[in-house]
Amino acid sequence: SAALAFDEDGTPELRVMVRDISERKLIEHNLKDSETFKRSILDSMPSQIAVLDHQGVIVAVNEVWQRFALENSGKPGQHARNTEVGVNYLEICLASFGDIDEGAQEVHEGILAVLEGRLQSYSLEYPCHSPNEQRWFLASVTPLGIEYRGVVITHTNITERKLAENELRIAAIAFETQTGMVVTDANAVILRINKAFTKLTGYTEAESLGQTPHMLSSGQHDKLFFETLWNDLINTGYWEGQIWNRRKDGNIVVEWLAISAVMDAHARVSHYIGVYSHIIQNLEAIEEIHRLAYYDPLTKLPNRRLLQDRLSQALAVSTRNRLYGAILFLDLDHFKQINDTRGHEAGDLLLIEVARRLRNVVREVDTLARLGGDEFVVLLEDLDTDVEVAASLVKQVAGKVLGVLAEPYLIHCNEQDYNFHCSASIGIGLYIDKLTPEELLGHADLAMYEAKSGGRNALRFFDMTMQEVVTARTSLEQDLRQALAHQEFKLYFQMQALHNRRIIGAEVLLRWAHPERGLVSPRDFIPLAEQTGLILPIGLWVLETACAQLKTWEAVPLARDLQLAVNVSAHQFHQECFVEQVCAALERYAIQPDRLKLELTESLVLDDIEDTISKMLALKTHGVSFSMNDFGTGFSSLSYLTKLPLNQLKIDQSFVRNLGVKHSDAVIVQTIISMGNNLGMEVIAEGVETEEQRAFLELHGCPAIQGYLIGRPVPLEEFERQLNR
Repeated sequence: SAALAFDEDGTPELRVMVRDISERKLIEHNLKDSETFKRSILDSMPSQIAVLDHQGVIVAVNEVWQRFALENSGKPGQHARNTEVGVNYLEICLASFGDIDEGAQEVHEGILAVLEGRLQSYSLEYPCHSPNEQRWFLASVTPLGIEYRGVVITHTNITERKLAENELRIAAIAFETQTGMVVTDANAVILRINKAFTKLTGYTEAESLGQTPHMLSSGQHDKLFFETLWNDLINTGYWEGQIWNRRKDGNIVVEWLAISAVMDAHARVSHYIGVYSHIIQNLEAIEEIHRLAYYDPLTKLPNRRLLQDRLSQALAVSTRNRLYGAILFLDLDHFKQINDTRGHEAGDLLLIEVARRLRNVVREVDTLARLGGDEFVVLLEDLDTDVEVAASLVKQVAGKVLGVLAEPYLIHCNEQDYNFHCSASIGIGLYIDKLTPEELLGHADLAMYEAKSGGRNALRFFDMTMQEVVTARTSLEQDLRQALAHQEFKLYFQMQALHNRRIIGAEVLLRWAHPERGLVSPRDFIPLAEQTGLILPIGLWVLETACAQLKTWEAVPLARDLQLAVNVSAHQFHQECFVEQVCAALERYAIQPDRLKLELTESLVLDDIEDTISKMLALKTHGVSFSMNDFGTGFSSLSYLTKLPLNQLKIDQSFVRNLGVKHSDAVIVQTIISMGNNLGMEVIAEGVETEEQRAFLELHGCPAIQGYLIGRPVPLEEFERQLNR
């Protein structure tokens, strides 16, 4: 630095001062080098790497991650999405459910498990296919450490390894036998042959690859022969028979050909394996092909194809001999939790043990099969001519099965021992009359789900009532899908009033005016709409229609100050776009936001309390009010209640109905009123039907009521007439 100074004579002079700042520069340099060093380490990794904070938001990515996202922009799959710093990766995974990226849901659950400390680390191999190529990735999730809450997620391309595994698997099948073997892709283009194939046909590998087996055509078979061959292959995945082929030297030979379809993990044909031999058959090779085609490779039990064959035979014999038979359809309870907590290897070991226990319970003459996943079937034949005796015998077997499967499991996996408890739900289908295997399996499957609905670790027999319920439900679902388009939904309005009968608003209630069934009860179609996801467009229609009505009432003096309460379903509320939907409706119809009241149930609120509070606060800033519906019937925590920005508590009608009948319900009602008043919330009681109930509520400080005493739910025209009266 420089400064102006004066000497003893008063002459000015310029003085230069030098300070040593090398230490500071060294520190700055080291810090810069440290960040650069860390960055260079991150960017040198061949895998895609991202660092997520405790909420799943990306805080850092390496160059491979950025490059992969850029190269795949606009392509199907998880990584084609916007995944730069600042984006919530958990939401990316959620948005990928049902996409071609099939690992999104499991990766999402794995990240949550590590973030919440339920797992120390997590890894998953998953496909990420695009229309032009097949790729596989290994996702790994590890915690950042003690000082920082978050995780590091890596995606490593393991496509080459997977392809190598496929090659080894194909090679193992093709070359373990001395018979002629040919491997084709799903379009019958030859990929591999063995030496025995060359010996049989005269065609070398160079001459065969890229061709199709049509090069062996002898002209001895007509078009119908090959159509039958392919139909059998497509429908069953297997064909075998005698075939006339032409060798390279022109000689025509008779050979035995067996073709098996190889399925990938998604039950799609990936390859075909053809086994050629002279008429003197290689019995060992044929047995191996049969085993691959008809038996489950994990449990060594018959698979679905073999079960259906045996079912067809059993049904025909039963019809002829008039002896009842039965199938037991088993599904393990909560099996997915084992895969999620201990991995798929532990799950496979459990399935093997389940198969072993089932073999010990059923007779040798019975058929025990694994359909896939955690589903098993037991086929019992020749039980009795009397249906009650047959049912009793089946029930005894099913009881033994439940007993042995409910015993504890000790699984040794990854050099550790794990104890599991795993029960099963069993559906039973009896047969004697002519049924198809598919119908019988469908009956038992329905009964199994009935057992699950009844609490699991149980058995249920199929009866026609179940089928009638399912058929009626299917028909109702089809009609429900058309109801919006056909404008069959109507809004009914039930008055909400003060004790002096001054109307302050109404609750809008959905009704379905079916053209043939008449007025369908909400109890029948609302649960169905929830299960099918149709509640989302229906709920949006209710919201939009209510807002439109509020706008119309602005020109009606008697109605311009009314508030409409709209029920919101859990599926609807927990959509990411719910806040935007409500705000868009308010803006579209330009209504006063405080005239719209959203009614939420306790179960909805507690399902995801943080998400609930966040959405409620966002809508609260726009002036929307909230009411907690059916209050007192759930399990609300008082600590949560104080956090929720509620305007109103609605006392459930089950308590109001018993006022003057049950002292305990009267105490609950008084407590809710007192609680609401102390928390600064309005209180309204629904289901008020008598003057005695109204008087009790007024006496104890509940200002507003709703119920048949002041008005039933009615269509809009009747509601407006009631207002005028």
